[in-house]
Amino acid sequence: MQRILVIGSPGAGKSTFSQQLAARTGLPLTHLDDEYWLPGWVRPAGDVWEARIRDLIAAERWILDGNYTSTVLLRARRAETVIVLAYPRLLCLFRAVRRALFNLRPDAKALGREPLDMEFLRFIWKFPEVQRRQLAELKSVVGLNVVLLTSDAQARAWLAQTLSA
Repeated sequence: MQRILVIGSPGAGKSTFSQQLAARTGLPLTHLDDEYWLPGWVRPAGDVWEARIRDLIAAERWILDGNYTSTVLLRARRAETVIVLAYPRLLCLFRAVRRALFNLRPDAKALGREPLDMEFLRFIWKFPEVQRRQLAELKSVVGLNVVLLTSDAQARAWLAQTLSA
């Protein structure tokens, strides 16, 4: 595996999983939140974001951590494997709220405190529907290995089993 996507709801643990995956594979890791958000949690223009994604996926080896549904198929067509963290919504909500309240993001200094508003919480709550559509789209990408993980225990087991083989 040389090009891997890690996607899932906010609060699913994408960054933690991706860091463990990068440590075990030696693949360079890019957290898409670091590439997407401008200081103050300002969104970039759509064409700017897509150009940045095209630059990132042009590399031969990578792990890209982040959902960003508008570009997931663009990334998937270049990836070999996509890891989908499909964790329970209450767990994702809890983790996202904890992260925001305690300012646990490593990029918080540059971006400012992570927004925690009803729109963001609704997005997490409704994410399982988004994820079902995403999975169907991802399964249509020829040659893409789609790995669905639904718990931290499954994620640990997958890392241990897959990367020790």
